[in-house]
Amino acid sequence: MPAAASSLRYIESSALVAALLERDAEALAALREIGRRVTSALTFAESARALRRARAAHRITADEERAALHDLGALERRCTAVLAVTEDVLARAARPFPVEPIRTLDAIHLATLESLGEIPQFVTVVTRDERVARNAQALGYAVA
Repeated sequence: MPAAASSLRYIESSALVAALLERDAEALAALREIGRRVTSALTFAESARALRRARAAHRITADEERAALHDLGALERRCTAVLAVTEDVLARAARPFPVEPIRTLDAIHLATLESLGEIPQFVTVVTRDERVARNAQALGYAVA
């Protein structure tokens, strides 16, 4: 379901990492679209680590890593908000989610999403992770 122009989009790590590693110009452009974008500080840490792992494993070149890190920084600057992983977020992540099992970092993303306090129908979760998508939908969020 595409997000409305005025809706809020929560960018989850899997979507960002995939776009960066695949050098998917269309996906990167969609992530840069005008609109309100929020994410967790965890997203940028996970994404940078994924790029460094890919470089160490020779899946990408040093030039590709540099370009992807540049794109990562540009997206971080364009985010409306980058939310900290707080004690409240961690406490929520420890509680059950509608579709278990869910990994810890995914639970932190979902808890961060809930901490926004936004009406779920006005938030679109941008993810490629099936577990995050199923939980987000079960919580009432749109998924792209």
